[in-house]
Amino acid sequence: MGLFSRHRNDEGFFELLTDIANNLIEGTAYLSKLVQAPAAQRENLRNQLHAVENECDDLTHEYLNKVNQSFVTPLDRDDMSSLAYLLDDCMDLTDEAGALIVLYQVNDLPADLLKQVEILEKCAKVTAEAMPHLQDLRNLRSYWVEINRIENQGDQIYMRALSDIVNHTPDPILLIKLKDLTQRLEDAVDGYERLAGLVEGISIKES
Repeated sequence: MGLFSRHRNDEGFFELLTDIANNLIEGTAYLSKLVQAPAAQRENLRNQLHAVENECDDLTHEYLNKVNQSFVTPLDRDDMSSLAYLLDDCMDLTDEAGALIVLYQVNDLPADLLKQVEILEKCAKVTAEAMPHLQDLRNLRSYWVEINRIENQGDQIYMRALSDIVNHTPDPILLIKLKDLTQRLEDAVDGYERLAGLVEGISIKES
């Protein structure tokens, strides 16, 4: 092993990644409350969701500064950065979905949109549980397999939701709003799939 070889002394990298991922659990929990709440209560829940997103940004900046300032990183430097960017993307898309729900003022959300949020909650939980395992790259295969399984469920719900919106929403303005909402939630689920794909690639490369 050369003088400048990477090592597994993580110096808190993976703890920070886990903290970022735990914010996803908190954020999706607020989104779940938001979609089930009466319209009058949604703005307050959206503000709480946005506060979690801000905290996630702060942790991401702290983590990226740590990566950039470290002479040696436990994994490839670009991979380390990409992990944080993709986690942050998941949080941003969750936050955007909450903002749109408040902005569009849709009182009665379709049942399948609520199911999309349940899919996001599952993705966040599985992701947060996986992050500590990046330290030794063990027991990660079940993570990306499970994310792919959940994402496939999400695709089915999304297509069903989209079909229902297009075929049973006579109000064209409401149709546009609902299509945008269901697409934003689908984008968030896809974000978790991209993250799982990165983790799979890292695991293969580093094994």
